[in-house]
This record gives sequence, structure tokens and C-alpha cells, in this order.
Amino acid sequence: MGRSKSSHQWLKSHFDDEFVKRAQREGYRSRAVYKLEEIQRKDRILRPGMTLVDLGASPGGWSQYAAQMLKGNGRIIALDILPMEPLAGVEFLQGDFREEAVYARLLDMLAGSGVDLVMSDMAPNITGMQAVDQPGSMYLAELAVDFAGRVLRKGGVLLFKAFQGEGFDELVRALRAHYQEIRIRKPRASRPKSREVYVLAKHCNPANVS
Repeated sequence: MGRSKSSHQWLKSHFDDEFVKRAQREGYRSRAVYKLEEIQRKDRILRPGMTLVDLGASPGGWSQYAAQMLKGNGRIIALDILPMEPLAGVEFLQGDFREEAVYARLLDMLAGSGVDLVMSDMAPNITGMQAVDQPGSMYLAELAVDFAGRVLRKGGVLLFKAFQGEGFDELVRALRAHYQEIRIRKPRASRPKSREVYVLAKHCNPANVS
């Protein structure tokens, strides 16, 4: 079966994308790396010696970039429902973060040690129907928030993807009770037509996290 006209258009725009070309040229696994790179440049959330968890990691662009920033000093645990090719300095757990057994295995890997940064690029399979996509994206964002509240050290940082729409403002307001600083980032590599943004919550106070 041949590709549809819309499929051809998507493929053309994808491979004409400046960030796709850069990723191919610079050896990164995905264009998403440039979203994290811009946030790092502005907010300095990655540093050697830290422990971080990368949710929704596959194909591994964020973990790949984080490993470069940690320079072999620290710990990176990546998780995704999809497989991911091995990366030096990155521990990978394949599974669905929404499942209790997978969540428990991730906690077991941490073995009670605190985390400095939780970052999540998780997103549902997009259907194009906002009534379906928005609740799915908010559910994943809330899971990342809950997980961060459980594992972050005092002063820790949470970075997660969310889509602006129903439930977004309420979630951001709730974060203000648990983090000293909240920033909303729309990196240049995030496609302009997308409602996707990244919420950066800094200086976690575990005593205030439910």
C-alpha cells in the first residue's frame, strides 16, 4: 500500500527539519535532544555527580545528552515502554510506567537513594482528538509529578512535558506548593504548532510533597 499524501507531507517536513538534520549530523538519537539542550543552557539542571531518572526515554536522545553532561560521574536511569539501544553510563528499564509492577521495579533500582532530577518526555499516542489526547497527556504528567514527589531529594528538580489545555493550569498551580520556582519553557525545537510545553519545577521541598 502506498503512502498517503499527508504521510508524504509529514515525511518531507520531518526530514527537512533543521533539528532532524542537526541530530543526524551531530550523532544524536533524536531531534528532542535540542529541547533539553536549550533548557540546560538556560537553567543548568544537569551537572556531574547527580542521580537522575529519564521517563519516556526511548530512543535515548535525552539520556544521551545527559550522559555527556554528567561526564561519567553520576547515575542515569532511563525508562520507556519501547526498547532502547544501550547507552554507555545509562541503566535502562523497559516497561509501562503506568503499571504498578514497572513502577515498583524502578523504585527497586533506586533502592531508597534520593534523586536530584526527574525528567519526563512521556506523551500518549496522539490520535488528533483533543478530548482523548489531553486527558492522556495530563495523566502521564501527573504520574511524573507524583513519582518526583516520592523520590526527589530536598532541592531536587522536576522537568516534564505537558500539553496546554484542560487540567494544565491546575497542575501548575498545585506544583507551587511543593517547589520554590516554576518555569514554563517552549524550546525552539518544540514544533510551533504543537501545544507541547515543558514545565520546570525547581527546589523541591520533600516535607511539602504529598
